[in-house]
Amino acid sequence: MAGPYDPPGASGGAPGAGDEEYGSTVFDESFVQAARLQEFSAQERLADHTTAVRDRRPEPGETLIRAVPRQGIVLAVIVLLAFAAAIYLGARTPYGPGARLVLDPPAATTVVLAPRDAVAGAPDTDTLFAGSPAAAFGAGDGAVGLPDPRPTEHFSREQVLTALTLAKEYLVASALTPDVVSGATAVPVRQLLGPEQQRQLDAALDGHGGRTAATDWLVRFDPAEVSPVGGEIRVSGTFTFTEIEQDILQVTGRHAVAYAVRPAGDPAEAVALFTVQREVRLQFGENELRDRRVVVRQVMTAAGPSDCASDPDDALHPLTAGARATLLPEAAPIDPYALQEVRPVLCGVYGAGG
Repeated sequence: MAGPYDPPGASGGAPGAGDEEYGSTVFDESFVQAARLQEFSAQERLADHTTAVRDRRPEPGETLIRAVPRQGIVLAVIVLLAFAAAIYLGARTPYGPGARLVLDPPAATTVVLAPRDAVAGAPDTDTLFAGSPAAAFGAGDGAVGLPDPRPTEHFSREQVLTALTLAKEYLVASALTPDVVSGATAVPVRQLLGPEQQRQLDAALDGHGGRTAATDWLVRFDPAEVSPVGGEIRVSGTFTFTEIEQDILQVTGRHAVAYAVRPAGDPAEAVALFTVQREVRLQFGENELRDRRVVVRQVMTAAGPSDCASDPDDALHPLTAGARATLLPEAAPIDPYALQEVRPVLCGVYGAGG
């Protein structure tokens, strides 16, 4: 028991009876106010109460606050602030939401080049190419080179490289793939386009392209007229790139492509040289680079030897060995091997090598 002068738990009490371990504990006002039970006062205990304590009901609005720990409220505020900051910074990105390029059909012109004389032939492709300007061309997609992908003001080196790579893929798909050139498929080209230009290509292939023709998108022959000979197509040319607006990167490819052809269904016939010069302008915004899609903006094609009387919209129509053009324009010759600006005429004179 405690001594006669010390209350229970006092430090001066009997050994072992004190509560020294609680001596430093201080119950502040907030602790007292937060108690769920409250002892009746002496005056209240004199009244008709059967219990010494009563349940202290929280004030209106305190229940929800007490139900959520203070640390939880602080954490929730921090999460909300971080989320708001992420939205703000995302909206303020220096690249913006990405340019929406106009997806109209490409502006395109095809110039048919007619020969003055009969088309020369050769017994095989090696002999054919050896005697032409295409002798120095490389074969297939391995012959297509790319320039150094330097960064522009608003596009990084990686973005420029992506654009150049996609431009090369488009050239290979549209002019160097034998199944596309022979008219068997257009899938390799279609896969590089966005949905809107895919619909435009489909309409052009069906003959309902309106402002656009099939040969604006790709090089192909009528399989009922000619057959390409040899597995590899000869090509030479260059790509250039420039930033035409803050959010548009343009890649221009100018290439001469040489094909060996013979009349369809007659493998004994001599092969003839058919040359296509194409200047293709492709554009890329943030969305196109991210989705690996090209936007075909402009195409200029000069192809021969052909006949000015032929319609080049659905397919190109090469003249085979020994054939002559029925219609020859009065114009200066255009050399499809000279990678220079082709005059926008409907029909020109084929002037290969000269």
